[in-house]
Amino acid sequence: MTVLGAVFRPQLPPERLRAVARAADEAGLEELWLWEDCFLEGGISAAAAALAWTERVRVGVGLLPVPLRNVAVTAMEAATLHRMFPGRAIVGVGHGVQDWMGQVGARAESPVTLLREHLDALRALLRGERVSTDGRYVRLDGVALDWPPTGAPEVLAGATGPRSLRLSGAAADGTVLTAATAPEGVRRARRLIDEGRESAGRTDHHRVVVYLHTATGPDAAARLRAEIEANGEDPLPEHGVAGDAGAVAKAVQRLAEAGADTVVLQPTADEPDPEGFVRFAAEEVRLLIT
Repeated sequence: MTVLGAVFRPQLPPERLRAVARAADEAGLEELWLWEDCFLEGGISAAAAALAWTERVRVGVGLLPVPLRNVAVTAMEAATLHRMFPGRAIVGVGHGVQDWMGQVGARAESPVTLLREHLDALRALLRGERVSTDGRYVRLDGVALDWPPTGAPEVLAGATGPRSLRLSGAAADGTVLTAATAPEGVRRARRLIDEGRESAGRTDHHRVVVYLHTATGPDAAARLRAEIEANGEDPLPEHGVAGDAGAVAKAVQRLAEAGADTVVLQPTADEPDPEGFVRFAAEEVRLLIT
């Protein structure tokens, strides 16, 4: 069955997270996703708070930009979340928006190389291994976590281009796709991910998570179009959905049929009722999805 989630947009002030997380938890939403976009809100700190305020909803961070983080710190923080909230934390990493990385002096010459090195080391550390590596970007000398998670948790990677999609298939446990990904884009991503998995000899399950631009309520179509255009994307019908629960469920189903395991509804940045949006996802859209 397709997993359904929703995004808490970091354009909202951090103090709004508690009410939205609790609304998601109480309504039965499966996953609440958070972003670490520069320079808005910290992903790990927000995830820890959301998990502490709730009882059952899974909380995903999609994505942590690896140029900002030493991999040992990423592993320590991820392991802490997994041990405090078993089975409820989801961590995704990505190479970051290069303009933002440049602003903070962290831009890498080869973002894909950095992401590969980070993924390899992070997954090994979370498996409880002692890691020594001397890569182009990631260097560790006998590093092991004192408190690794019980069981190796999944590590997801954000990917868009062919190289990063193949890399995600080879080196990550799942892939996060942007809301600009139409159903045909999901099919293409699956093919490239599978190429990477085959090259690495991987046969385990690989979860594909895709965001979906979503607007409902008054002026939904206008808000959605303005959001997509503001992102510099083509406002094509398959790049988002505006309407009632039935319309949203059909869009979710199209992405699922294309290969998405999880669809995360992404509200517009000006969504007037964030708490109502997560309840809409959980109480209305969820019932219409198989």
